[in-house]
Amino acid sequence: MANKILVVDDEQDVKLLFQQKFRKEIRRQEIEFMFAFSGEEALEIMKDNSHEAILILSDINMPGMSGLQLLEKIKTEYKTPPPVVMMVTAYGDEENRKQAFDLGADDFVTKPVDFTLLKEKLAP
Repeated sequence: MANKILVVDDEQDVKLLFQQKFRKEIRRQEIEFMFAFSGEEALEIMKDNSHEAILILSDINMPGMSGLQLLEKIKTEYKTPPPVVMMVTAYGDEENRKQAFDLGADDFVTKPVDFTLLKEKLAP
């Protein structure tokens, strides 16, 4: 069964990038990606998939609901099973990192994403 990963980023080209970088894993049905282009859209997807354990990769800086606001909602509203949330951001400063971990982030990755490192982190 494929690991389900929700990628949340306001940049539309992220979808194509992840599909290209993980094409082998997708073809082998090891990973299934879902994409949301806002925090609000991510919460709708979470509502529809709350029975599934989901790994969430979320950008921090997005219009509307920020990734940190999304993280806080996910960690308070989805306790069983608790989703793993990795924050992905171009801003790797200590303040963002500390705030993300304080809100319950499980990991923190900076952009541009090192997909080799990300694949290692996502390996079971």
